[in-house]
Amino acid sequence: MITTTTPRRTARAAALLGALAIVAGTVLGTLPAHADEPGAPPAATEAPKVDLILDGSGSMRTIDIQGKSRMEVAQQSIAEVIDALPNETEFGIRTLGATYPGSDQKEGCKDTQQLYRVGKTNKVEAKTAVATVRPTGWTPIGIALRAAAQDLGTGPTTRRIVLITDGEDTCAPPDPCDVARELASQGIHLVVDTLGLAHDDKTRQQLICIANATGGTFTDVRTQEQLTKRVKQLVNRAQDTHAITPAKVSGTDKCADAPLLTPGVYTDREKFSEHRVYRVPVKAGEELRASVSVTPDRAVARDYGVLLRATDSGGQELVRGSDAGSGRTDVASTGLRWSAAEDDDSASASPSTGSTGSKGAKGTSSDVLSGTRTVCLVVSNSFAAQAGVQADPGLPLELTVDVAAASPAPDGPAMGLGRGWILLGVLTLAGLLAGLIFGWLARWRIAVWREN
Repeated sequence: MITTTTPRRTARAAALLGALAIVAGTVLGTLPAHADEPGAPPAATEAPKVDLILDGSGSMRTIDIQGKSRMEVAQQSIAEVIDALPNETEFGIRTLGATYPGSDQKEGCKDTQQLYRVGKTNKVEAKTAVATVRPTGWTPIGIALRAAAQDLGTGPTTRRIVLITDGEDTCAPPDPCDVARELASQGIHLVVDTLGLAHDDKTRQQLICIANATGGTFTDVRTQEQLTKRVKQLVNRAQDTHAITPAKVSGTDKCADAPLLTPGVYTDREKFSEHRVYRVPVKAGEELRASVSVTPDRAVARDYGVLLRATDSGGQELVRGSDAGSGRTDVASTGLRWSAAEDDDSASASPSTGSTGSKGAKGTSSDVLSGTRTVCLVVSNSFAAQAGVQADPGLPLELTVDVAAASPAPDGPAMGLGRGWILLGVLTLAGLLAGLIFGWLARWRIAVWREN
């Protein structure tokens, strides 16, 4: 009896399991597929660019790093970096204080030279050039930074300056921190990373200030291995930065006269606790995607925040995104998404009535006739400067704007109850069928046990 019952029951169980798989597969197959996100912007045709500034001032003769002079350590590390350069990276070397041996500070503070031009690197020539540098004069960091920025030029990629020095600027003015802020305010997306071979507080604070002003990093170097490793990391990082340099734009305090933006990346400066407004046209059936980052490039008070709002031309808020910080991060950023399809009522309202949309947004006559909504992006911040900190220029702001085909709303007709509810229904059905099968199998096992 066992031999006749078992195959039948097993076959029935297999049939039920097969049915379960078919049902689950069919229902899951009906779930709407995720719309492909818009492709990333095409890669820049320009190679990553790095200009290394080597301090050649007299203090680089000091022997205090693993029994070697600071210059010797820097030269050996740079030679190793050059050997490991990625083929696509365009690399250059500039010196400061390395050629004027005299005692006239006015002349010594003009001493910065392009040792190896930024471009495709002949490694033998570049290493030979570095090996010829001898510690000589003063430390004109400010003018060297300006010159390095000119070495790198402008273009679609982010440029990177790597500064290796053992002391603070001895030639101010210009103050190197002011020069760094000046370069950052030009909107060319130039990053300066600083590496200090000396460890006094004044030098450290100046190098930190230079790096912070441009979104770079500071490293306190103690060994040759540390210097080599860090410079290699910074050179490689040049390949991972923005493919497109942000375009400069100036926001206003009112939507009516705000600049009109198309999809792209933009840079601006926002004062402490200020509102900056920009306009973006969005057609029916399109979705606006925007994000903003504000960088505190100087000492700010704790407990700050950044707010990004999308409003209609009348000031009615459509959606918002916000971020709060406490001084432990070097950037505050947030984003939002809004679809023109969300306000179909306002888009179809009669121009003469000025009807209010489903979310209270009113469309203008021109908006209705053209099928395009003008969305105002409002960037606000709650940063406050610490005592004695300069308020001007404003904080660096980077705004990214994209307009793409609208995704179906989670509660819209195209989605029914939404993907989450459909998936929940599938899981419930699968659980029910699984429970029935396991219950039936349990009864079958009991029946077999009794028969035995």
